[in-house]
Amino acid sequence: MRIAIVGSRGFPYSYSGYETFVAAVAPRLVDRGHEVTVYCHRGLFKERPPEVRGVRLVYVPSIEHKALSQLSHSAFATIHVAFLERPDVALYVNSANGPFGYLLRAAGVRSCINVDGLEWLRPKWKGLGARYFRWASRVATAAFDVVVADADAMAEVYRREFGSESTTIAYGAAISRSTEPDRVRSFGVEPGEYMLVVARLVPDNNGDLVVRGFTKSGIRRKLLVVGSVPYQDSYATSIRGSGDERVIFAGHVSDQESLKELFCNAYLYIHAHEYGGTNPALLTALGAGCAVAALDTPFNREMLAENQHGVYFTKNDESVKIALERCDVESELIRTLRATARNRIQDRYTWERILGEYEEMFEALVRVKKSP
Repeated sequence: MRIAIVGSRGFPYSYSGYETFVAAVAPRLVDRGHEVTVYCHRGLFKERPPEVRGVRLVYVPSIEHKALSQLSHSAFATIHVAFLERPDVALYVNSANGPFGYLLRAAGVRSCINVDGLEWLRPKWKGLGARYFRWASRVATAAFDVVVADADAMAEVYRREFGSESTTIAYGAAISRSTEPDRVRSFGVEPGEYMLVVARLVPDNNGDLVVRGFTKSGIRRKLLVVGSVPYQDSYATSIRGSGDERVIFAGHVSDQESLKELFCNAYLYIHAHEYGGTNPALLTALGAGCAVAALDTPFNREMLAENQHGVYFTKNDESVKIALERCDVESELIRTLRATARNRIQDRYTWERILGEYEEMFEALVRVKKSP
């Protein structure tokens, strides 16, 4: 099949869950014999090779504005897909791109959209932005042939909010194990003796909540925060200003081997994402054998199989403090969580399973297009 992927910043590129998803899916689809084209933001790539790892890359422009960059890029990409590329199927990510499904439909291009999280609830989108995301998410259910929810809990949201059925296909993760534990020492921590957060420093990831709860605790281990934002803002600055010597801010870590070692050697991984569905960072932590403490949301409970693979805290400082102090002293609990973490990936979130589910959906879409 000829498959076009639109809506991320491009490939290979590392920033959000969308790019993580595309980086995992696109080359694996190529390995399975498909022709895959990924649309990239031209302005983000100084070098623009026509192909990487068998994935064909098309660089299209965008209007460089925080609110318009992605939408303008998707608009230009959709014109290319509909009138020039004309693939067998187009896979979009990000519910903001919902309206573009009508152009694909008019051009006879079969399409699906992975709507990801509850964008209209994220604190960074207020007023008009939040209203647009909710409208675009509703439109996506009518404009695209298939809506893909990455979690059963997200499918229920779309059923409740928009009266729309979705196809649930989660994200995947690989199993990883430590081979160079000494790498983590360059971040100022010792293997097995730090708590880890990997998240962009934006409000809906609740980094401030985790830092406040940790600093109020009596924990002697260090808290290592990996993540940043591509621009300076008051929220990110306030998190970094905790003043607690136990808290280390590593910024963005682009080296994947170092990041793998940070996951594999963490005493505890702390996950406070609030509005997404199946989160790639949490799956990566499970694949690395991490013990997990997570914000109590339906999405996190689904990934952690309720109480089987993690402990929970609510959205207040005291709850975070209590959960982290519990994990700090209950070493047997941590050993149990570590021992079972990878089982969750093998049971539900392998890339082999996820790619198979996408292929089945693509094939069904193509069959409908070819039927009389």
